[in-house]
Order: sequence, then C-alpha cells, then structure tokens
Amino acid sequence: MPFTSLITAEPITVTLVFLFTILASYSIFWKRFQNTKFNFPDGPPPLPVVGNLHILNLRMPHETLHKLGDKYGSVYTFHMGPKKYLVLCGYEALKEALIDQADDFGDRYEMPINKDIANGHGIVFSSGELWKTLRRFTISTLREFGMGKRPIECKIVEECQRLLEVFESHKGEPFDPRNVIISAVSNIICSIVFGERFDYKDPQFLNLINIIHENFKLATTPQLQLYNTYPFLGFFLSDHKKNIANCKEIERFILSVYHDRKDKVDKNDLRGFIDAFIVKWREEETKGSKTYFNEDNMVYTSLNLFSAATETTSTTLRWGLLLMIKYPEVQEKVHQEIESVIGKERIPEANDRKNMPYTEAVLHEIQRFSNVGPMGLLHQTAVDTTFRGYTVPKGTPVITLLTSALYDKTQWATPYQFNVNHFLDDQGKFIKRAAFLPFSAGRRVCLGETLAKTELFLFFTMLLQKFVLRPPPGVTPEQLDLSPVPGLTLSPQDFKLCAVCH
Repeated sequence: MPFTSLITAEPITVTLVFLFTILASYSIFWKRFQNTKFNFPDGPPPLPVVGNLHILNLRMPHETLHKLGDKYGSVYTFHMGPKKYLVLCGYEALKEALIDQADDFGDRYEMPINKDIANGHGIVFSSGELWKTLRRFTISTLREFGMGKRPIECKIVEECQRLLEVFESHKGEPFDPRNVIISAVSNIICSIVFGERFDYKDPQFLNLINIIHENFKLATTPQLQLYNTYPFLGFFLSDHKKNIANCKEIERFILSVYHDRKDKVDKNDLRGFIDAFIVKWREEETKGSKTYFNEDNMVYTSLNLFSAATETTSTTLRWGLLLMIKYPEVQEKVHQEIESVIGKERIPEANDRKNMPYTEAVLHEIQRFSNVGPMGLLHQTAVDTTFRGYTVPKGTPVITLLTSALYDKTQWATPYQFNVNHFLDDQGKFIKRAAFLPFSAGRRVCLGETLAKTELFLFFTMLLQKFVLRPPPGVTPEQLDLSPVPGLTLSPQDFKLCAVCH
C-alpha cells in the first residue's frame, strides 16, 4: 500500500499494517540473534511472526499440546509467536525433568501478565534465593498454623458443619452449590492467611472469591494469550486490563489487613500468616542485612496462597459432587464404606482415610479425571542443560503438561473414562500411582498438597455421610454435562443438585 493511500485508509487498516510491520521486524531481529549452539527438539513448523499460534486452541491449549505429543513425541518445541517453548508430555518425561533433573528445570517462567502484576515477588512466580527463602518460611508457618495436624482438621470440620447447614436449608430442592462450596473452602485458607473466616453472605468476601474465579478464567482467553506473546498489544486488550484491575483489588484488601495489624501484632499470639510475616520482617530489619521480607513479598505471597487454595480445591470438590450425581453406583459404594467405617453419627477424621480404600480411590480418580490444572504453571530452565539428547539454553520456558500424565495411555487402563479401579487392586485395596500428578512434582510441587488432600477428604465424606446427592427432577445422570469450562483451571459447568438427608 503506497504511503499516500495508507494515511487516508481506515484507522483499523493503518493499525493492522503498523502492528504487522512491528511483528515482522521483531521476528527478523529475533532470528538473527538466535544462538545456534543449542539443539532443540522437533515440533510443528512455525510461521513467521505467529509461530505456532495458528494451530493452538487458545481456549483449551492443553488439548492441542497433548495431541501434538502423539505426533512429535514426549519432548518437542512449540513456538508462541517467535519464542521457543519446550513441551514435556507423558509421565516419564515429566518425572525425568521435574524429579531427576529438578535443579535444571526448577525455575519459574514469568509470563508478561504475571510480571506486570507481581514483578517477581511472592512465592509462585519468583525464583532463586528469593523463592527458596519464601518457600521455607511459608511451609514452616503453615505447619505452625496446623497444616497436616489436628488444629487445621478441626477448622475444616467446623467449616463443613456450616456448609452442611446450607445444604440442609434447601430441604432437598435443587440448588447451585458453586458459591457456597467456594466460600467454605476459601474460609480455610482465610483462617490461615488472615486469621479469620468470613460469612458466606459477606459482600466483600464474595467479591474477592468471584474476582479470583474470574482471573483463573481470564488467564487462557485469546486476548491474554495474545498479550503474553506480544506484550505491546496490551493497550488494545480489555482482558489484560481487567486481570490487572482484579489483582489490584485483592492487593488493596491484603494491604488493608496489613495496615490494620502492623502496629498490633503480638509475636506470642499470632492470628495468621500475615502476622507471622510482619514479625519475621521486623526481625530481619533489626539485623540490618538484605532481606526478602518486605511489603511486596508479603502482599504477593498472601495473594498466591489465598488464590490458589481457594480456586483449585473448591473446583475439585465441585467436580466430585457432579461426578457422584453422574455415577450414582459409585456414590452408593462411598455411602456404604462411610457407614461401615465411620457410621452416621461420628464426625469423620483424617485418620479414617487409611481404612477407607474405596473412598480414597474415588477422591484420587476425581482429581485425575477432572484434570483441574492441565498445564500446571510454566517452568524455566535454570541453567543450560541437556535433556534426552537435546541441548536447551538457560531461561527456556518449559510447559509441564500435567494432563499428559493424568491421561497417559501407558499408565491408565481407561484414561478418558472415570474409573475408580485405576486406584484399586484386585482385592479392593487402595494403590498409589506414580503418574498421579495433579499437584505437579519435584521442587515446585504444590506446597498446599497436604492441606488440599485433608480438605477434600473431610468435606467429601461429611457431605456424603449426611446426604444423598441427586440431579434435579427431570434430569437423568446421563444428561449431565462433563465438558469443562476453559481457564487456568478447568471447572465444571454450573449445575444444580438435590441434597436429600441420608
């Protein structure tokens, strides 16, 4: 297009030509400065500028990447625009990278949207000594507040009793359990991070958990995928702006808690994680040395804990309820085991798990089949490394495709079916499976794994001890839709259930 024609063209045409010119120039520049000493694995041939984005299902990227693994093998290269990503598929490849070569693959890759928000602060998107320090502190603090011990178990039981009251209030009539499930689960991490729980109808609390849920869905919208590939487009993308605005609102809430507590904290009577962080921060400042304990790391570590523990566990529990309605024969066997081991009156305890192999197998299969975190979070090579004969430079983003382990055809008899027998032997005893990786593995394994497992077991068994779960009148189990809603986590479609006293 001649310059004189361009300046008189429609504004959208000018914009598109301008953007394409920048993208093409960026691609040429990038290719010129590639380091040829490295040997990446094969992958789908990239196009100029867009790389492989033209073949990626932007709403469900894990599906595309999993299928490509069938063609290109357990390790291949995928181009997000001009940038190379290493994709790991299948249990064996994930184990080799995350466990056998844990140090090489242990860094976190920070996407542009995460850099905009946290800028390397907090525990999820940090690396190096900062990450090690915050992780050690966070794990020890969570243990002090009862993670994996009786105190947190009591909090979960108390919260579930409130949840049971809400279920019972519907008197067997259909209702959507989404908000109350998210609220109940979120209250567990709120009691740890903030030192208090919230009423299920508290408008500020409901707003916060809705923001978290929305951001997990925004994370894989086409606009956010486009922004993470071409950050300079952010000005044009509303999802990018909404994501940042949502995070800022949560940050403001956490800061309000901090400012309310900072002059009142008693190190001998800590209410929650934020109190413990403030005390540690003061101790480090008195030493006069460099410290990672500051306001930014306090805010983003708290935000990481609050967001992750709220979304993933509540989503898994909602899948569990839906699957029990979908498969009433499985629900009936769970009822029988609960009656046999616990009875109808005694409150379930975490220790009951070892005597309930069928329920334990059901919970594991719910997590495997629901595939809540299909891509995990991006890793990054910490050093130049060799993996399966390929040489990969430091700083390469790595997609650890967890769905490829949970649905690995070499590890599971019927990977795409809900099958409790995946976790039972011929005698009906529970068996552990190495390819069960919903929490990832290695150095970056989810630090809330113990808490999540305890929550799932107690919420699930207490609900099924009290209720029989059924679909609404006129809906058969066969009609229930198990297709997931896209997002960073895969959640079930909104559904209604009837909870009838057992």
